[in-house]
Amino acid sequence: MAFCLYHPEFGYYMSGQERTGVRGDYFTSPDLHPIFARLMARQAAEMWEIVGRPPRFAFVELGAGRGLFATDFLDWSRRVLPDFHSALEYVAMEPSPGVLERIRQRLAQSGLGGRVRLLPSVESLESVTGCFFSNELVDAFPVAVVTRAGGRLKEIYVEARGEELSEKTGPISDPAIGQAIARYAKQIEEGQRAEVNRGIEPYARRLAEKLARGFALTIDYGDVGENLYTPARPRGTLMAYRGHVASETFYDFPGEQDLTAHVNFSLLMEAGQNAGLEVTGFTTQERFLMALGEANRFGDLFDLSAPEIEKLQARLKLKRLLHPSAMGSIYKVLIQHRGVEAPRLTGLRYKSG
Repeated sequence: MAFCLYHPEFGYYMSGQERTGVRGDYFTSPDLHPIFARLMARQAAEMWEIVGRPPRFAFVELGAGRGLFATDFLDWSRRVLPDFHSALEYVAMEPSPGVLERIRQRLAQSGLGGRVRLLPSVESLESVTGCFFSNELVDAFPVAVVTRAGGRLKEIYVEARGEELSEKTGPISDPAIGQAIARYAKQIEEGQRAEVNRGIEPYARRLAEKLARGFALTIDYGDVGENLYTPARPRGTLMAYRGHVASETFYDFPGEQDLTAHVNFSLLMEAGQNAGLEVTGFTTQERFLMALGEANRFGDLFDLSAPEIEKLQARLKLKRLLHPSAMGSIYKVLIQHRGVEAPRLTGLRYKSG
């Protein structure tokens, strides 16, 4: 999975190919409508207020993709939230030089090029006060896949036979993998599969090291461990996406399709707490966006002077973002904080638990 996604030359995320939208392999929330970025900007502005309106507030987008979110976020904050915009330092991160160049061009065409720093990784960033934001990033961290075979836990390995890739089982390669299964998926049944995200713990440590004060806002599909590892998912959650078609053909088209697994948010919360990130709240995308939009009845959705067909299309796209059977409940929102005392955020008004 690491080779297929992140190989410097042939990796899916490194090659610079179009990944999202009509010409890509899947849609993300920013692809649907600017309302997503606009509501995130309102939440970020409230975070800025909570930390005392500092003259510099970094908003770090991890996995900036095509730059759609950054463009909508910056344009909206410039027009509607000018005080926040004046303090804003926007950082867009992507590991691929080609993708970073496309983001630069998109921002330049929108007159926003001078507002954004483009960086390849968190390691390139100094310590900041602000917010780390990711949307559909953690699901693409490489995973280990575990199964129960003959009553014992086994790890599934990938081997090459000629030009073909196939699976074989073997012993658990790292005690941390077995510990994660014992903690979150101890009831795994014979033949059932479960994934352990190997990147979450180092990721949480990097964020904590770079976040002097502020928040980490993670949006992704997944759930807490007790809901994620159940007999209802006997094959686990690892999927391949190519041409907007989901499949389990993990070993076809290496480097030419996305590979992704649902996020264990319990692990992300625990890893964050171990690194110094406290849990602010956890909820669904539906509840999060509803809480942010209800104050003005989603008045950010469109201009009142817009044509009726445009208004209808916007409402339909908002429905897809919110509807429980679409993105509304599948996607979860986790906010963590550091150096802030018991923050209360509008987006978490209807938080779960």
